[in-house]
Amino acid sequence: MTVRRLDNAAHMRALAHPTRLRIVGLLRSGGPQTAAMLGEEIDEAPGTISYHCKRLADADFIEPAPELGSDRRERWWRATADHTSWDLADAFDDPERMLATTALDHTVADAYAAEYGRFIDQAPVLGREWVAASTSSDEVLRLTVEELSGLGAELRAVVARWTAVSDAHTPGDGSERVIAVTQSYRMGRA
Repeated sequence: MTVRRLDNAAHMRALAHPTRLRIVGLLRSGGPQTAAMLGEEIDEAPGTISYHCKRLADADFIEPAPELGSDRRERWWRATADHTSWDLADAFDDPERMLATTALDHTVADAYAAEYGRFIDQAPVLGREWVAASTSSDEVLRLTVEELSGLGAELRAVVARWTAVSDAHTPGDGSERVIAVTQSYRMGRA
């Protein structure tokens, strides 16, 4: 698994666009695709998708995959990494980077909320078993900084263990794409 560590404010701003974030996600989960294929999934015109792909390529999130094209007009794209990571805390000493990081974090939060909304809307067609197997919960805890850090480490370890299970699956074996979102953070003051 390849992980791209993101610390460039300009690259963060490039990824902070909702359509671009979605393109990178689709290329990571579905493999190489053309702008037309991505446009069908995102419901955007291929020209618009091509523009976003070029911006993503300029920031090294995706790259052309010319070997997949059947002719010179067909342009395929692939993700350059399996995951991207960044840390809001790393941006505290750089105001430009702080703005870019918070913009990216807001885009990611909106994407997670939209994905959960799609799950709720599609629950009747997903079936009782898949809905019953899903989980969504919250718990307000009182922890120290060290304890919160420990909670985060444990959650990442659980997801890493299940990532290995996921990697063993292939399409058609009864598995489906599942999103695992874990969040643990200090609550703002009301």
